[in-house]
Amino acid sequence: MRGIFLLLLVIMMGTGCTILAAPTATLTPTITPSETPFPTDTATWTPIPATDTPTVTPSSTPLPTLTLTPAPTLTPSTTPEATVVFTYDNWEFLDLPSDIAVRLNSPMIAFLNTNNRTGSAATPLPGNNIQTLYYVPPTNSAARVAIKEFDISTGDQIFIAPGGDKLAYLRLDVGSAANGLYVADFEIGVTGRVLPITALTQRGIYSPPSWKQDGSLMAVAVATGYDIDIFTIAPNGAWAPLIIQGSYDFWGEWSPDGNYLVFVSDRVACPTWHPGEPGTCDGTSTPPPSGGHVFVLEIATGRITQISDQVVYEPPHWATPRQVSFVVGDPLFGDPERALYLADIFSGEVRSIRLSSGDVPLKLSEAWSPTGQQVLFQAADTSTEIILAQISGAVLGRIGDLSFARYGMSADWSPDGSLIAIGGVGGECPYGVVVTDTSLTPIARGNPPPSMCEPRYSPDGRWIAFTGVIPNRDGRVDVYAANQNGFGAVNLTGSLLGNIAMFGWVGGLP
Repeated sequence: MRGIFLLLLVIMMGTGCTILAAPTATLTPTITPSETPFPTDTATWTPIPATDTPTVTPSSTPLPTLTLTPAPTLTPSTTPEATVVFTYDNWEFLDLPSDIAVRLNSPMIAFLNTNNRTGSAATPLPGNNIQTLYYVPPTNSAARVAIKEFDISTGDQIFIAPGGDKLAYLRLDVGSAANGLYVADFEIGVTGRVLPITALTQRGIYSPPSWKQDGSLMAVAVATGYDIDIFTIAPNGAWAPLIIQGSYDFWGEWSPDGNYLVFVSDRVACPTWHPGEPGTCDGTSTPPPSGGHVFVLEIATGRITQISDQVVYEPPHWATPRQVSFVVGDPLFGDPERALYLADIFSGEVRSIRLSSGDVPLKLSEAWSPTGQQVLFQAADTSTEIILAQISGAVLGRIGDLSFARYGMSADWSPDGSLIAIGGVGGECPYGVVVTDTSLTPIARGNPPPSMCEPRYSPDGRWIAFTGVIPNRDGRVDVYAANQNGFGAVNLTGSLLGNIAMFGWVGGLP
């Protein structure tokens, strides 16, 4: 199979695509996905019918003096930027275990190890610029699998499909002509470049790719001539037609069932940025957006429905396959309130989550239950506490003695909705393992070490993965796994040197 695919790659190498030059101002640049590079615009020539040449009759009358009418001054419009063309080149084979698909039938934890070295942790060792993506089962650190090495410039810009058998990443080697967004497909054992871009922040907006649950498609926002549009790409490098276009469209995320895509767009204020089109913002004083309204695309019909009447400045997320959560207000920019909303895409109901009594203006770090009927959040007012509430506003529980910094809490629900794990963020993890029931009554309340940061339940609900700090190793972060109640924590990365960052669970999908 690999030999046949290699032959196909050799044939395809003769038809690689490149970046188009910036289009001229007289054309409206668009991305029209196809299996070949974009055609250039070709004017259709229409022959002009021959006419009799008029005869000039000499006259002694002097010719009149012509008065030239000045040409009108055109209002300048936005100059279109260069458009990036989809490609599929720079292929490499992946060196993976032959049984990787079998291993991914069970949940594994994905983590990144940067600057790993051979030797003793107590002895100074030269650093390197290599980082390695590993998968490890929750019960056996010796069974970890090295998936792929990256240059350190890639950082955490690695995006793994839920099944673990597909991933996208940015290659950013200094001075390399092969930089861009790559997709790796474990099934065919190949990785290749699909977009020759060098950043996922385009026109000031960071919009990471989103994988469909089954890994069959990835949605990605791409800057086109005048705005940002959303495309889909298959893991084998094939790319589907443009699915969302016309304005600044970004922050796309697939629904858990793959039937919908939620995204944010400025199309309410600016239906288009293309010059000459009705309602265009091109050539006006309208600045590029930093947010927009929430919309949902139904994949089967192509119907787009507006969800929010308010402008949002954070990506929306799926709470359940039929409910979208979004927030209104940004305290980082001086807003006095950060309010939680939940929208049902079938009934059209949009609910603001407000406590029945003693409501708080700032609701941070929210975690929705699997049913979408309860939400845990960090209440920031004169003091900080953790509150569990029904979407009706009824308070189910409070915790006042876990004092995380603002936006410093991370929580996750077990898949059956019976347990909640609560930890810190970004290495700021002052508490040990914390697991509660659905009234916030403690089930596990440990003291560090290990501390608990970014807890995540496995898809089958049997394990909690989290990062923790080892105080006697210079604040080193490691990846741990504990049972569903938070007990029996095992260090899965203690034998590695360098820095550790956890992505979460992959594989083990039903």
